[in-house]
Parts: sequence; structure tokens; C-alpha cells
Amino acid sequence: MLESTLSVIILMILGVVALAGGIITFVIFRLRYKTASSNEALIVTGPKLGDPEKEKNVFEDDNGRSVKIIRGGGYRLRMFQTATPIDLTSFQLQVNSEKAYTKEGIPVRVASTAVISIGSELEIMANFAEKFLGKKQNERESELKDVLNGHLRSIIASLPIEKIYNDFKEVNTQVKKIAESDLKGMGFEITSFALNDVEDVDQENGYIDALGRPHIAEVQKKANMAESDATKETRIYHAKNDQEAKDEENRRLTAVAESTNEKEIKEAEFQKETNRAKAKADQAGELERQKLAQQIKEEELKVKYIEKQRAVELEEEENKRRRSIADAQAYEVTKRAEAEADTERIKGESEAEVIRQRGMAEAESKERMAKAMEHYGEAAIMEMLIGVLPDYAEKVSAPLSQIKDMRVIDMGGSNSQGGSAKVANSVTSTMLGIQESLKETTGMDLKAMLESYVSRGHVNNFSSEANKSFEEVSSTKEEDSQPDESGKEENQS
Repeated sequence: MLESTLSVIILMILGVVALAGGIITFVIFRLRYKTASSNEALIVTGPKLGDPEKEKNVFEDDNGRSVKIIRGGGYRLRMFQTATPIDLTSFQLQVNSEKAYTKEGIPVRVASTAVISIGSELEIMANFAEKFLGKKQNERESELKDVLNGHLRSIIASLPIEKIYNDFKEVNTQVKKIAESDLKGMGFEITSFALNDVEDVDQENGYIDALGRPHIAEVQKKANMAESDATKETRIYHAKNDQEAKDEENRRLTAVAESTNEKEIKEAEFQKETNRAKAKADQAGELERQKLAQQIKEEELKVKYIEKQRAVELEEEENKRRRSIADAQAYEVTKRAEAEADTERIKGESEAEVIRQRGMAEAESKERMAKAMEHYGEAAIMEMLIGVLPDYAEKVSAPLSQIKDMRVIDMGGSNSQGGSAKVANSVTSTMLGIQESLKETTGMDLKAMLESYVSRGHVNNFSSEANKSFEEVSSTKEEDSQPDESGKEENQS
């Protein structure tokens, strides 16, 4: 039991010792490990810094002094080594010389500004560590100002006042050039140097002011001339601008007028086109209405045509039906007509034969009469005319014989004839008129022929001979009429 308790105690002691040893080791390691930010560097000094030939951040001079520079990062210090951080940020120095003499011996007051930083090269940083490590910033700046002021005074003394006053850049370049080597030996780099101002120490009899007066006068003269020229140019410019403004105004007014005119013309053309388009649209609408009406009419005509065509087809069918009936009837009629035609043909042939026989008899009778007239000449003609006169008178007075009742009204007067005498005279007047018509149409004057024939004394002889001839002719006519009666009897049979 005792042994186990002792074992536990021993283990606890060992654990505490180990923990304490670990803590001590961590603390020592933490204290020995140094870091540097991006604008800092660690200057490590002490033994065993490393081989400068193998490690680029280790510098060793001819006297055997060595430093190790750590820029940005960490480093674990070995036994008996120390690390000092330095700020690599640049800083500004005001380098002023209250009284510096130029090459001509003119006292001037000079003000300038320099921007300084710790050197970035390993040797320069080693120089800084040797000369300024452990010093305060104001001590460093004081030493740097003294060095730069001395170089500035030396450059001022080597240059004439006109060069210094007119060429600050040359002064800056020379100061920076001669100061760089000294600053590197001190562990610094000069980033820039700028001469700000140069002025006379003696303000009352200042050389720099006197040096600038001719130039100022010339400048003022040029300024006055330039001002006058500027005034002239300004007036010319204003006049030119006024003229251009007027021209531009006139041009714009003209352009506005032209634009207005063009607008009115375009509006008129647009209105014209609108009216034309409207007229075309109205005309097109009217044409469309007419086309529609025409189409409707054509459709109606098509319907009527179809109806008529249908009616014609029905009519044709009806005609076909009727034609078939008519063909049957026509066939029957044709047959009947053919029978009747045969009958009529036979009848016509009989009548033609009768007419032929009658014509032959009449021709023979006329031939005999012509021979008789040729034989008796004018006497026969006269005899015939005298023979037909009673018939002639009868035909003329025939209308009077149709009068059933006649009333004669005699109005009296100078004429002694009464109404009945006028009725009787109308017959003779009619005969005289017919005789005149016969004379006009045939050239035969019946009255003259009778008077001529009676005056020659042929009346008695003519009567007996003419009667004989006419009896022969009459007998011939009677003989000719007999065949006609026999022909009629044959036809009747």
C-alpha cells in the first residue's frame, strides 16, 4: 500500500516536472523567436550567424565583424544572439541654409526638402547597424541634416546666382549626386532632393529682386502688349462672333422659312396624297361594291341559268315525250296522207287530163277565131265589141239593181234635171269613164272605131258574115265541151 502511494507521488512529481519543463521550453522558444513585418528588418548579431558566402543575408567586413539581416519573416535566435528591429519607412527632412554664398559671393537664404530611408542593400544596412543602431530618430535626422546642408552650401557656392535662380533642377541633381555616397556610408539612401526657395538675405538691396526687375518689366511690357492684343483680338473676336451670330441667325431664319415652306409643301403633298388615296379608296370601295353587286348578279344569273337549263332539260324531256307521241301521230297522219295523196294524185291526173283536153279545145277555138278575125279584120273586132256592149252595160248597172228602196230628193235649182235623171245618167257616165280608161290603157277608141266603120258602109255585110263565122266558132266550142263532160264522168267513176 505504501509502495503504491509512493509510486503515485513519484509519477505526479515527474508529471509536474515535465509540464514545467515544457512550459519553460515554450517560453524560452517564444522569447528566442523574432519576427519582422514588411516595413521592418531584424539586425541579428552574435556568434554563429552563418557563412556569408552561403547565406546572402549575412554580411562580414574586412575586420571580421558580421551581422545577419532578416527582412519580413521570423528567425529563431541561438544562444547569445540578439535581434534589433529597424524601421525601413522613409522620412522627410527640411534642409534650410540661412546664409549661403553663391559663386559671386552673394548671400542667399535657401530652403529645401530631402526624403531619406535606411538603405536596402546588405552593406548599407550593416553600415546603419554599425553607426546608428541604438540611436534615436532625432539624433539620426540631426546628423543627416548637417551632412545635406554642407553639400547644399557647397553646390550653391559653385554656381552663379542666375543659374541657381533659373535652374533648380540642376541644383537638386548635383546635391543628390554628391550626397549619395556619404549617406550610403552612414547606412541611408536619398530618395529625392528638392530646392524649394532661394531668396536674398539683404531684402532692401536684394540682388535677386534686382535681377528679376528687367525681366518683370519685360514681362509686364509683354503682358501689356499681350493684353492690348488680347483686347484687340477680343474685340475682333466679338465682332466676328456678332457677324457670325447674325449670319447664323439669318441662316437659321432662312432655314426656318425654308423648313416651314418645305413643311407646308409636304403637308400639301401629304394632303394631296391623302385626298388621292381617299379618292382611290372611295373608288376602290365603289368598285368593290360594283364587283360585289356584279358577283351577286352573276350568281343570280347562274341560278337563273341553272333554272332555265333545268327548265330546258324538262322542256326537252317534255318535247321528247311529245315528239314520241307526235312521231306516232305523224306516222299515222303520214300514212293517212300518203293514202289521201295517192287518191288526190289519181284525181289530179284525171283533172289534168280534162284540163289538157279543154285547153286543146280552147286553143283550137281561139285559132279558128283568130283565123276568122284575120279574114274579116276590123269588122270582126267591131262585131265582137258590139256584141259585148249589152253585157258591159248590164255589169255596170248591176250595182243599181241591188238597190231595194231609193228616195230621190230634188232640191231644185237652175239645173232642170231631177234626181231620177241623175241616177240614170250615172250609168252612162260610168260607161263613158270606162271607155276613157280603155282608151288610155289599150289605145282603142271605141267611139272613133264605130264611127269610122259605119262611115265606110260595112255594117250590113259584116253582120251576115260575122254571124256565120261566130256560129262556126260556137259550134267548135260546143264540140270541145263534150270531152270535158265525158272526163268529168270518168273522174266521178
